[in-house]
Amino acid sequence: HGPNLNLLGARERLVYGAKTLEDIEALVKETAKKLGYEVKAFQSNHEGAIVDFLQKESQKAEGIIINPGALTHYSYTLHDALRDTKLPAVEVHLSDIGSREPWRQVSVTAPACIAQISGKKDAGYVEALEVLHKKLNG
Repeated sequence: HGPNLNLLGARERLVYGAKTLEDIEALVKETAKKLGYEVKAFQSNHEGAIVDFLQKESQKAEGIIINPGALTHYSYTLHDALRDTKLPAVEVHLSDIGSREPWRQVSVTAPACIAQISGKKDAGYVEALEVLHKKLNG
């Protein structure tokens, strides 16, 4: 999870919903367990910390679910880090970025992912897990 997502539940509830980051992580972990996966969650407000996490943890992972937050719109560094993992990744956004400000409609990280899910609040994370599950078992 990218910048400011640690403020979910308190931050612009009409846009992002009322669920906290901990709520979303618990939902994903519970769903993943039913599918036979273990989830390791990470959030940082710092681009380099996210890149470091991807580089370190990707060697032990099968896939990635990422909400890059504002990094979505300008971080070619994160794009490259996602590509370098060689893992299937799904980009998730709680809000519908396609109907927001013009600068939010552009994702430079999506081309490094197998799918982008936007505007489905916390259900988007569950859908992302299902997309990865199909990719890994399809």
